[in-house]
Amino acid sequence: MPEVLNLKSKIENALPAELASLMKAAGKLACEQGQGLYLVGGVVRDLMLGQKNFDLDLVVEGDAIRLAEKLSKIKKGKLSIYPHFGTAKLEWKEWSVDLATARSETYAKPGALPSTKPSTLAQDLSRRDFTINTMAIHLDPSRFGELIDLHSGRDDLENKIIRVLHERSFIDDATRIWRGIRYEKRLDFRLEENTLKLLKQDISMLDTISGDRIRYELECVFKEESPEKALRRAEELGVLAKLHPALRATSWLAQKFKVARKFSHPDLPSFELYLAILTYPLNSKEKEELISYLNLPKPIAKTLRDSTNIKSELVALAKAELKPSRIYRILHGYAPAAVQANLLGSDSQLAGENIQLFLNKLRYLKPVLSGKDLIRTGIPSGPRIKEILEQLLEAKLDGKVTTRKDEEDLVKR
Repeated sequence: MPEVLNLKSKIENALPAELASLMKAAGKLACEQGQGLYLVGGVVRDLMLGQKNFDLDLVVEGDAIRLAEKLSKIKKGKLSIYPHFGTAKLEWKEWSVDLATARSETYAKPGALPSTKPSTLAQDLSRRDFTINTMAIHLDPSRFGELIDLHSGRDDLENKIIRVLHERSFIDDATRIWRGIRYEKRLDFRLEENTLKLLKQDISMLDTISGDRIRYELECVFKEESPEKALRRAEELGVLAKLHPALRATSWLAQKFKVARKFSHPDLPSFELYLAILTYPLNSKEKEELISYLNLPKPIAKTLRDSTNIKSELVALAKAELKPSRIYRILHGYAPAAVQANLLGSDSQLAGENIQLFLNKLRYLKPVLSGKDLIRTGIPSGPRIKEILEQLLEAKLDGKVTTRKDEEDLVKR
């Protein structure tokens, strides 16, 4: 019988004291209620890899909501309850923890969201995507820190392997295809031979998944440190083409993504900026097809359309000695991410400089005088006010006025 691995010291050393103490308190509470409590999933994997992960997922053999309610009296914070799913979320300070009742799943048809019912920890772990995500840790005080490994996840972790649990894994839920690629590149692991064979064989099952769920997986890819690696692998395997056949994960894309990260530092680039760069080479029709397929929200769809429109103005933006007011007129009103995508995507140095001027300065300029100020000078309310404000803005953009007095003099003239 293999030796039981205890991760108590890893929990205490790798997690903030606030989270470690919460798990001990929760384990004690669950024990008093006659319930089993376990730390599960990605956080267990990352603890064993020595990687930072503070997203705590706890599984309760019993009633997660009842335990969460008791726990919220110890850890004062915001408690959100989801009775339909048997789950709860407790948030306090900068921390949060998710509690879920152990459950089993059945799929009515490929790609459908599963039907669930309360079950045991063993069945809960067997419904998960990859073996490295099936490990759990006892939180009961008498066994605190003991590893539960029913699917040889520890071996696969040591051998750097991504392995599905069963032959129908990608058929039941094809979003696992995107997750497998993401984990492979994030962890620098490899898809196990049979898993890779099943993935290639079941790529068509991505057609059973809704655009919203595919979009969520793409959002997760873009939250990775280097999403271009996952996209490149997705192209190699024929998965990227399922988003749209015209998409490519080229060296150009990788370089633009790196520049986007410098541009957005210390934050990560937004989903819409990454998507605008990924789709930058696509034409209007191809973008519309992708917008429809991913069921993109209106603001993000606008960003992609705006990016195309700005791209058609790059020749105008590349003209020498372009007045700042003209640059402003060309770019004003477009989504910022679309403007940024064109700054990164344009091959023209002059167009890039003009876009940079707009982003850094011009878009923030406005006249000191307001419409109310103009009315107070005796100008009647109406279209004339708007005309004068437009002239003031243009003069401000082009440096013809700099002070309030300059603006007042211009209005008098």
